[in-house]
Amino acid sequence: MASHRRPKQPSRTRVTVLTTAAAAAVALSSQAANAAPSEKPSKDEVKSKVDKLYEEAEQATEKFNGAKEKQEKLQKEVSTIQDNVARGQDELNELRDSIGLAAAAQYRTGSIDSSLQLFLSSNPDDYLDKASTADQLSAQQVESLKKIQEKQRELAQDRAEASGKLKDLASTRTELGNKKKEVQAKLAEAQKLLNTLTAKEKADLAAADARASRDAGDRVDLGNTGPASGRAMAAFQAAQSKIGSPYVYGATGPSSFDCSGLTSWAFAQAGVGIPRISQDQANAGTRIYSQSDLKVGDLVIFYGDLHHVAFYAGNGQVLHAPRSGTVVRYESINNMPFQFGVRI
Repeated sequence: MASHRRPKQPSRTRVTVLTTAAAAAVALSSQAANAAPSEKPSKDEVKSKVDKLYEEAEQATEKFNGAKEKQEKLQKEVSTIQDNVARGQDELNELRDSIGLAAAAQYRTGSIDSSLQLFLSSNPDDYLDKASTADQLSAQQVESLKKIQEKQRELAQDRAEASGKLKDLASTRTELGNKKKEVQAKLAEAQKLLNTLTAKEKADLAAADARASRDAGDRVDLGNTGPASGRAMAAFQAAQSKIGSPYVYGATGPSSFDCSGLTSWAFAQAGVGIPRISQDQANAGTRIYSQSDLKVGDLVIFYGDLHHVAFYAGNGQVLHAPRSGTVVRYESINNMPFQFGVRI
């Protein structure tokens, strides 16, 4: 006979938990239904964020330029030291050969002295310290051994210096790679934001930038401001010849530039060497803190960390390579936070 049992009743605790969970689910559904949809950022908000990213990319670009410049300098120094080591080793070998020839001649005559035997069989650094053998050497042999000792010390110092610089070079290369990735990440993030805009919004921004970018045939009224010097004017005119050239981070011409790449290239065309990066260019001449005292060809430094540089063009205008996505162009000096001018 089948057994009939009453079904087990759920515990009071389980009922309470289920009821609470159900109520929470209903509340969350209600909130989701009533919540306003996330608003897409406006064109102006996107532009503001993109401009900020471009500024950060330019900051990273100047650090990239500094690391690149340091790398090139270290490579030259290491190459020079390695050349010195190679030449020094050749000289050392010649000195050893001359001592060896003298010893061979003495050996053939059966008169090789104990001092040369000692030299040929052990480290000569300890050789001259043995006063008991020094008087057995000729003056010429003593001088040769002294030269060998001196050359060995020089080579040891050069090799130690080369080793230190090679470590610094490896570290600089790592820094260079990191800065390059940082620049690329900022630019990619800016492009991702721009891609959220509609076709019309993109067209509006492009039109605004086109109005700001003047092609090589356009001219602005530069006023009657005289040049800072003949060389400064020559540098400014060289930069003028590059109006319309694209901004490319790390570029120093002649077909593309970043901000400090343009100014250093232009002064080089005028026969004047200035540092590569904007922070160093800020210290390359006499500082001018009043905009009214600026002359055509003066450098103009912007932002608190001095990461942007331009040419003063007169009449409140600068000529510069602004940022990624733009070209070399004129622009109002008031479009960026002015710090000071530099007269080279």
